[in-house]
Amino acid sequence: MRSPEAPLHAPRATTSTGSAGPDTQDTARIGYEQELHRGVGSFSSFAAGFSFVSILTTVFQLFGLGFGLGGAAFFWAWPLVFGGQLLVALNFAQLAARWPISGAIFQWSSRLAGSRFGWFTGWTMIIGQTLTVAVAAIAVQAVLPAIWSGFQIVGGAGADPSLASATGAANAVVLGLVMLVVTTVVNITSVRLMARVTSFGVLIEIVGVVVLIGALFLLPHRSASVVFTSVGSSSTEPYVFAFLASSLMAAYVMVGFDSAGELAEETHNPRRTTPKTIVRALTVSGLGGGLLIIGALVAAPSLTNGKLATQGLAWVITSTLGEVAGRLLLCTVAVAVFACTLAVQTAGARMVFSMAREGALPFHRTLAKVSPRTGTPIAASIVVGVGAGLALAVNIGQSAIFTALSSLCIAMLYLAYLGVTGPLLVQRIRLRREGFPTGVDEDGKPLFTLGRWGIPLNALAVAFQIGMAVNLIWPRPEIYDLTGNSWWLQYSALLFIGGVLLVGWAWSSWRHRAHGPLTLAHVPTTAAVPTAVPAAAEA
Repeated sequence: MRSPEAPLHAPRATTSTGSAGPDTQDTARIGYEQELHRGVGSFSSFAAGFSFVSILTTVFQLFGLGFGLGGAAFFWAWPLVFGGQLLVALNFAQLAARWPISGAIFQWSSRLAGSRFGWFTGWTMIIGQTLTVAVAAIAVQAVLPAIWSGFQIVGGAGADPSLASATGAANAVVLGLVMLVVTTVVNITSVRLMARVTSFGVLIEIVGVVVLIGALFLLPHRSASVVFTSVGSSSTEPYVFAFLASSLMAAYVMVGFDSAGELAEETHNPRRTTPKTIVRALTVSGLGGGLLIIGALVAAPSLTNGKLATQGLAWVITSTLGEVAGRLLLCTVAVAVFACTLAVQTAGARMVFSMAREGALPFHRTLAKVSPRTGTPIAASIVVGVGAGLALAVNIGQSAIFTALSSLCIAMLYLAYLGVTGPLLVQRIRLRREGFPTGVDEDGKPLFTLGRWGIPLNALAVAFQIGMAVNLIWPRPEIYDLTGNSWWLQYSALLFIGGVLLVGWAWSSWRHRAHGPLTLAHVPTTAAVPTAVPAAAEA
């Protein structure tokens, strides 16, 4: 008799697919039945990753913080972080071609380092994604009050809308909770609706980015050489420390490109589509975001009056383009914020679903259910939405809510990514003679691969991730405790991550003792994973 905590789908690995399509047969060969509806095409797959990154959302959110800490030269954190994350994306693309499975980070880590290690990676990713949903939702505070003062509900139209103020932080929670209700409804309604809304949001965002960049460069107040100066920095520390703190902005923006992998079981021809969209989502975002930052620095009416640091890009747009045109462009930003929140919640729900169907989470039977009508994991979507709402509610009125949650959620995502690239590097070194197996197409031809560059590019990616994770977790008061009065806030990242890992260890240990080790399809329970199996065996 199967244990009540046993994986739901592993025993079905040999299910015949009959006349099912090639994508469904591919899922069965990996070890799972096709339950999620395949309603995601090539552009929608790209949109999932691009919306998670969402430069209009994230650059707007943290531009003021980055500029206030590092001045104009904070721009150089952008190409540095982009280069490091591109290394990560290339490695993820190869894994996406080999294992196109929902809950990609958890599944990849499990197949590289064993199911116990993969569980901790997935657990960290779930918490990080849930916090990211919360942070994405409160981005509306950086936009809506600038469009219409009536959106400043807490304190009224005359209250300070800045996220660093008590009224701004409280109002951000109110607007964010409303946003989460809407995105949750869309997420549980239909995967096709989610894909269409996300794709529409991406189209609006791309148009907005192009128009905004063009407008900013056509209305300059100074040359682009300003990026070689630290003008605007308010930090009293040695500049290197201010620069490292300002890199939170770039680090926060350029994550989530793996979302295309989370939707692999809902994507048509995922072995070909997903690797390309992972890299494209990051590359397009990197180019557009870099130009947007330079354009803002060039067009800002002033770099020294303090408004760029406190009001960010919204101030630049409305003061440079005028109230009417500026607010119209801010409307495109609001659409991008909605699409971003929706995309992040979708990715988080697929991670919860993927772990639940293995019996790897509490209440796994409910969380792993897929509605036959909508083709979506309804309970998983609701859990992520409620979790994000709780993260906002407990921080209402906290002036550091945005910077603290931003740095914390991204630090956890970097640690989860490291739970993939680290074991991948170990396996590449182990298999350096025969080469790490890659995915193949229906004719047995290899798909996306890094070839002989795999080990050096993987090693650089791991080094970058370790350094950035340490930088993000570092207990800086200007990130975690703006008032400087609470030591526990300053060290909240270390305390929270430690608590998350402790809770995860306690639950996973209990589960292991009560029901035995996790048994994912084709995945050993130890770290000695025989990854030298020919790729065609799974493809």
